[in-house]
Amino acid sequence: MTIAAADPTYSAHHLTVLEGLEAVRKRPGMYVGSTDSRGLMHCLWEIIDNSVDEALAGHCTHIDVVLHDDGSVTVADDGRGIPVDIEPKTGLSGVEVVFTKLHAGGKFGGGSYTASGGLHGVGASVVNALSARLDVEVDRASKTYRMSFHRGETGTFDDKKGVSPDAPFTPADSPDIPVVGKVKRGVTGTRVRYWADRQIFPATAVFSYEELVVRARQTSFLVPGLHITIRDERGGPDAVTSETFHHTGGAVDFVDFLAPDGAVTSTWHFTGEGEFNETVPVLDGKGHLTPQEVTRTCYVDVALRWGVGYETTVRSFVNIIATPKGGSHLAGFEAGLLKGIRKAVDANARKLKISSKDASERVDKDDALAGLTAVVTVRLAEPQFEGQTKEILGTAPVRAIVSKVIEKGLAERFNATKRDDKTQAAMLLEKIVAEMRARLSARKLKEISRRKNALETSSLPAKLADCRTDDVNRSELFIVEGDSALGTAKLARSSDYQALLPIRGKILNVQKASISDMLKNAECAAIIQVLGAGSGRTFDLEAARYGKVVLMTDADVDGAHIRTLLLTLFFRYMRPMIDAGRVYAAVPPLHRIELIKRGGNEYIHTYSEAELEQVLKKLNKAGKKYKDDIQRYKGLGEMDADQLAETTMDPVHRTLRRVTVADGQSAEQIFELLMGSDVAPRKEFLISSAAGIDYSRIDA
Repeated sequence: MTIAAADPTYSAHHLTVLEGLEAVRKRPGMYVGSTDSRGLMHCLWEIIDNSVDEALAGHCTHIDVVLHDDGSVTVADDGRGIPVDIEPKTGLSGVEVVFTKLHAGGKFGGGSYTASGGLHGVGASVVNALSARLDVEVDRASKTYRMSFHRGETGTFDDKKGVSPDAPFTPADSPDIPVVGKVKRGVTGTRVRYWADRQIFPATAVFSYEELVVRARQTSFLVPGLHITIRDERGGPDAVTSETFHHTGGAVDFVDFLAPDGAVTSTWHFTGEGEFNETVPVLDGKGHLTPQEVTRTCYVDVALRWGVGYETTVRSFVNIIATPKGGSHLAGFEAGLLKGIRKAVDANARKLKISSKDASERVDKDDALAGLTAVVTVRLAEPQFEGQTKEILGTAPVRAIVSKVIEKGLAERFNATKRDDKTQAAMLLEKIVAEMRARLSARKLKEISRRKNALETSSLPAKLADCRTDDVNRSELFIVEGDSALGTAKLARSSDYQALLPIRGKILNVQKASISDMLKNAECAAIIQVLGAGSGRTFDLEAARYGKVVLMTDADVDGAHIRTLLLTLFFRYMRPMIDAGRVYAAVPPLHRIELIKRGGNEYIHTYSEAELEQVLKKLNKAGKKYKDDIQRYKGLGEMDADQLAETTMDPVHRTLRRVTVADGQSAEQIFELLMGSDVAPRKEFLISSAAGIDYSRIDA
């Protein structure tokens, strides 16, 4: 082993001490996460959140955010305004302290904010350090104060040639903040405009208007009564975009906005609070930090509802700051939810036809969360976050407080005596138990091999005409309408890689039905069983037995209805198949024109009345002869095997339409409108759209 010799030239003068904002500019990633667009947006959130904290404290009702065409951004509020008097310890004005000193602010227990998002005192100062120019104006005491900074240094810009970070800059020689104007008595507020420093952020880092809109909408839900306006002027005077958000219903309105599916329950609102003690360093009268035990109060505000789907949408917040990675409050929510639901299931075990003593028939967290949309908000003074980006709440006692509030709220709902509450509770428990049974069924199905060889007994439906290949990428499953079409399709298919599954008529509308009803339906169960990948949240795309699923229905209104019902089944319970582009609709012809030729007649197929008219016009114009008795196919069963193979099943000649979901949320709303259990919106849609119907397209 070789031991490196000590370097005698390495001494204390090699050490570098970064002071103040210099450290931020040297290592920006420590404070804003990155120097790309995400870091740029994080800086903006820091300034916006300072205004939101004023709203949380009850001193602000309007926040305006403007993205200017020169790359700068302005955040203005009508809060109390940053203090402008001299801070005694530093000898600097309050504005200069906030924007130049790390870990300085009014959110360290001084009594100005009972709950806030800015906790570390580095937000505004970090933004200032990473800005080529920052201007702040404060309205207080009937005066307007103004202070400017250049990369964290206080001074003034010479704006004779225009407001710009490149304008000549003169450092300040006085701690006082200049008065630049007057305002009406009682008018207060703060305006911050800054230009991100392109020495830190590359030119590719830009502000996202879409992210701003999402955040503004979210904040308007969480702070009822607050008006937030987002204005984008980057496209020039003729392309200004502006949106204002204002809501009064709080978390309940937020859940109703987020919910992607039809409701099983109404939106339930649970609130409560709890106290806990923690030891924190507190500034004494001499400015020294001394440990002291303080009592904290945690306020809990939760809104939730279950829908007919199985996807889970849970948003968690601490003092309106989003915590996308959760933390102790989210853990407490899930623990209280599971405990409360398990108690209700055990109390109704006989009615739900499950055994409370059977360990396998026990609801787990995924069963309870299926179809849930929830907003979990807690408010407390000085919460402990993991890191400056505030993505995870670390205050441990919050977990028990949130869990207790949720458990108590659920118990009140499940024990309610009102008829509507009892109905909702019963439907919810049936849904959760159905999810549990679906999970157990999926586990059993996974234990069965994906394919059975000829020597094994098959568990697949007897009516399935399977293919021979084991190559999933080649295999195709045709879901065929009716047994009559099945006979022809068997002769038309290539049995090496094309499988056939007939269904009888119109399957169950799963948008209205419960999961248990769907699983009991013979046609739905057969499709799920044949595909072999499960259903709902247990669906495993990798386990699907076929590379393509082709819906082959008649080219009429009934065929279109059956196809819609099948698509509803796939969209609701086998969505990954659609997302992966593995679901197709066959396009069978509607007409057959027989051309008269000497060497033998030829056939032309058309797929709509409009196409038929165009083809006939071309034939007449060209003087070509054809038989007048043009065949119109009423169903797939009218074709012979050769015709069906050539027009619909042979990959060389057929036409398939791939089913895609470009906008999942819009598709969800359309499915709920057209196929859901709420009749009134569908009736209104049909009546309002009646005038636009092309009656010639109705197959009657």
